Amino acid sequence: MPVKKTRNNNTMTEAGYWGMVRSMLRRGFRYWRPIQQARQQAKRCYTGLNKRQKWEYQCAKCKEWWKGSEVEVDHIIPTGSLKSGDDLQGFVERLSSEDGYQVLCKSCHKKKTNEERINGKK
Repeated sequence: MPVKKTRNNNTMTEAGYWGMVRSMLRRGFRYWRPIQQARQQAKRCYTGLNKRQKWEYQCAKCKEWWKGSEVEVDHIIPTGSLKSGDDLQGFVERLSSEDGYQVLCKSCHKKKTNEERINGKK
């Protein structure tokens, strides 16, 4: 049985709609000052052979050093789900918190996110 498309002139499912809203909010907070400060605190000058690379960032979990494109800023306290309008205020409040950010390499961030998803379903 196909999922009902109730949003965007009946071209988008509810899950697709709230996924788009979540993505737009996250993109809008990309340059949020506390997020930039977390990146700044995890940064040091790169001294390796690649002359084009200026900085490297330390993962808070594995403590390895990575290029900027290989790390992501993570919410220490998860922002939670955004599946309806009722979730919107809490999601935005957690997304825009002034503290609680850490830099993780992509593999550590993926593991943490998957663990949160599994624990959230229990």
